[in-house]
Amino acid sequence: MTPVQILAAILLAITVGFGGAWQAQNWRYGEKLAGIEKAQALAIAEAGNVAREEEQRRQAAVNKEASDAREQNKVATLDAGIADAAGDRLHVEANQFAAAACGDPGAAQRGASATRAAMVLSDLLQRADKRAGELAIAYDRARIAGLACERSYRAIQ
Repeated sequence: MTPVQILAAILLAITVGFGGAWQAQNWRYGEKLAGIEKAQALAIAEAGNVAREEEQRRQAAVNKEASDAREQNKVATLDAGIADAAGDRLHVEANQFAAAACGDPGAAQRGASATRAAMVLSDLLQRADKRAGELAIAYDRARIAGLACERSYRAIQ
């Protein structure tokens, strides 16, 4: 064998040795990467499950608060109806009082201004009572909505 052939054989042996070592290294890193990818896939799936469960818990809490608010609005509407009925009875009594003041012989002597004053006061009472009822309904609804919003916010924290 010539020195060139010996040198070529040594270089070939070194190349094959390094190539085998390189392939073994690639194979070990390939297994590590496959393990890491599997662990990441499991972690992503678990994180997705946890996020879905939390979202469902929060949505259930918000739905419960909305349902409670609707029930409270129903109760407030019923109470407003009862208050309106009481106000209507008060209006009837005020009108009867105004009519009695107009029919009173002493009221006739006081003149038409006293009659007008009694009618104006009766009308003013009706308007004030009606407006107070409207404001009470609006306040009740706003309060119920605000409290429901606050409870929903606390539930999802």
